[in-house]
Amino acid sequence: MSDSLPTTPDAVRQRAAAADNRRRRKARPASRQWRRRGLMTAYIVFVLLPIYWLLNMSFQSNTEILGGLTLWPESFTLEHYAKILTESSWYMGYVNSITYVLMNMLISIAVALPAAYAFSRYKFIGDKHLFFWLLTNLMAPPAVFLLPYFQLYYTVGLFDTHIAVALAHCLFNIPLAVWILEGFMSGVPKEIDETAFIDGYSFPTFFVKIFIPMISSGIGVTLFFLFMFSWVELLLASTLTSTGAQPIASVMTQTKGASGIDWGALAAAGTLTILPGIVVVYFVRNHIAKGFALGRT
Repeated sequence: MSDSLPTTPDAVRQRAAAADNRRRRKARPASRQWRRRGLMTAYIVFVLLPIYWLLNMSFQSNTEILGGLTLWPESFTLEHYAKILTESSWYMGYVNSITYVLMNMLISIAVALPAAYAFSRYKFIGDKHLFFWLLTNLMAPPAVFLLPYFQLYYTVGLFDTHIAVALAHCLFNIPLAVWILEGFMSGVPKEIDETAFIDGYSFPTFFVKIFIPMISSGIGVTLFFLFMFSWVELLLASTLTSTGAQPIASVMTQTKGASGIDWGALAAAGTLTILPGIVVVYFVRNHIAKGFALGRT
């Protein structure tokens, strides 16, 4: 005995809408579908072509790179990757970059979470002006703060340290984190806070066990943007460091030697520089999708 379809008005409307969509898809010209697929394919090829060319060059010798245009390596080699992974002048650049990026993400999110909660839950004198002042830090280029940071860090002995770059990036990342998180927190009803306090939760317990899991998507989006800014920022990171905490982006600008630019090593370093971003996007991809759909971004 077959199950009968529901006959409620909502069910009937849903079935009618589904049938109408099927009729429209069938009536859509095949040429339009192929045109859309062709445009999408062309766009993907256009976006991925530079990345493929970078990967292609990383497996070629410098002679082959300078000799002519080849779509794939004629003499496949891993010497450039071996050079980067065995010479401390190269691989320490990645270690330094990852170190200060993680430090900045930890400091920024620890400061931004309570600050965003205060902006989303409380009204106080000058709250709008203070929030706007935080956002104005994002409008200034890093070069504006370069000289003050350099003189300050050199005076107090923080020059050429990981914490120096991490703190410098906080000037831009903390306002960005507060702005994003405040949008997510404002979407959580205040009644949840009141109910938790009535049930006997202290504020730290409520904030860690109840509130933070509710905005996990917002935290994922925030961490993504914090990582991207610190990872690709070059001016502050290269100026506030010398040798002990030099980032990989600064190391890559120093590949010119007596024999010219080491194009193969530069391409291999660029390929390896993309990998951390891919890893971060992979782990927070679900939070990013929810965050762009629900949050301020």
